[in-house]
Amino acid sequence: MMSEHDPKHAPGEPRLAPRPVVSPPVDPAEAATFGRPRGVDGAFDKLYAPGTQNGAGPKQAQQPPESLAEAFSRPPGAEGIVLQRPSDYTESNGNGRGAEKPLWTPPGDPWRDPGAGAVLASPAVHTEEPREEAEARPKSAMLSLPEVLFGRRVKPVALGLLGVIALLVGAVGGLVGWWLTEQANSLTGSATIAESDAGKERAPGSVADVAKRVSPAVVSIEVLSGQSGVSGSGVLIDPKGYILTNNHVVSLAATDGQAKITTVFLDGSRLEAKIVGTDPKSDLAVIKVNVANPTVLQIGKSGSLQPGDSVIAVGSPLGLENTVTSGIVSALHRPVTAQGENGDPPMAYDAIQTDAPINRGNSGGALVDSTGALIGINTSIRTDAGPGGQGGSIGIGFAIPSDDAVKIAQTLIKSGQVKHADIGVNAASVSANSSEGARVQNVPPGSPAQQAGIAEGDVITKVGDRMVRTAAELTVAVRGHAVGEVVPVQVVRDGRQLTVDVTLGSD
Repeated sequence: MMSEHDPKHAPGEPRLAPRPVVSPPVDPAEAATFGRPRGVDGAFDKLYAPGTQNGAGPKQAQQPPESLAEAFSRPPGAEGIVLQRPSDYTESNGNGRGAEKPLWTPPGDPWRDPGAGAVLASPAVHTEEPREEAEARPKSAMLSLPEVLFGRRVKPVALGLLGVIALLVGAVGGLVGWWLTEQANSLTGSATIAESDAGKERAPGSVADVAKRVSPAVVSIEVLSGQSGVSGSGVLIDPKGYILTNNHVVSLAATDGQAKITTVFLDGSRLEAKIVGTDPKSDLAVIKVNVANPTVLQIGKSGSLQPGDSVIAVGSPLGLENTVTSGIVSALHRPVTAQGENGDPPMAYDAIQTDAPINRGNSGGALVDSTGALIGINTSIRTDAGPGGQGGSIGIGFAIPSDDAVKIAQTLIKSGQVKHADIGVNAASVSANSSEGARVQNVPPGSPAQQAGIAEGDVITKVGDRMVRTAAELTVAVRGHAVGEVVPVQVVRDGRQLTVDVTLGSD
């Protein structure tokens, strides 16, 4: 808003005069409520002393504190000067004081002069400086890199801060580029893979549960003699450190005093073992290690097995320690014979046949039932390899029944050797028109068979309660009895069946 004295006001522009003062009539009721008390004509700053009549006289104002008077009083020599202009003020100031400049400049300024009229004017628009004036301004000098670095034109702190900012900008740019690259390659992006936290179901009696309980009691056996070596497995059967294994696993150490036997436990610890005793005819041996609180296997009853029962084989086939395989009992009372090793006599045993995979190195390991009890010592396998070949497992493996193995082990631990029952004949497998069994080829004089009346050419078909169909079965049937026991033996002679009582001797 501009006044009439505004030099920028253009003639002819509309002007608004000050709004007239309108005093509406006073309501008597409001006047009685908000008006001055009766008898008061002046301002409300007149204070009256108590007890005096209205208008009797003002109470004298108290003098202000000295500190306030000094802070807010007029400076010396300005006692007669007031900040408010007199009502009769003019430019010429006819009151004799002389001309004074107005408090507002220019005169008639509507923002400062309360008496100025309202003016309608064009909006205040910023005007750009003439181009000539802008170009006429002097340009600042351009600094070169040597001047910035070595001319001491820039503070070192500013240079350091500039370097930090540059590093941060580079790092942020690198991170953004890496992220964009990762997002752009859809083939190598991140993947969300669902993982299950649920535990495996290992019910009591499962293969995993049995293997966990049995494995600490099965050890690997290494026999070294110079450049020769044999490996196999063994089973801890006694807390004193007795280990039951196969004779052919430790036969090298039995014949070579320089050979060393080392047992390797589930936790990887290695201990040297000594031979307690061997039984080449049954292919069993007992060794001993000095170990504290070993895990031993519970001994089961192999005589209670039936074909189809679940079994688990634990050992170190082909040097692979702590290998677990499972299968069933394929058959019982399988007579197995084999040539002895390192000059040992032929071996024969009444075996448990199983389809649990067994390979070289499983020898001497444990065959356990579904409860984890030892029911056999893994010994040999049947393969389809040709002469001189070394075939792998074809699902036909053999184990020595625990009833026989533990009895022999106890005898070896007690005396170091085992005596087997013997009938005293040399026999071969034969099949006849009316019978099949073991044909007697030689009867030594004074043998139990000769004393019982068995003659050369007789065919033995039964020993005690067990049928005899082959020469191997004759051997295992006789060894199933004790030395000195009297056993009925059924023979076929010239087509006639005879039964004789034989007092078994010792081998």
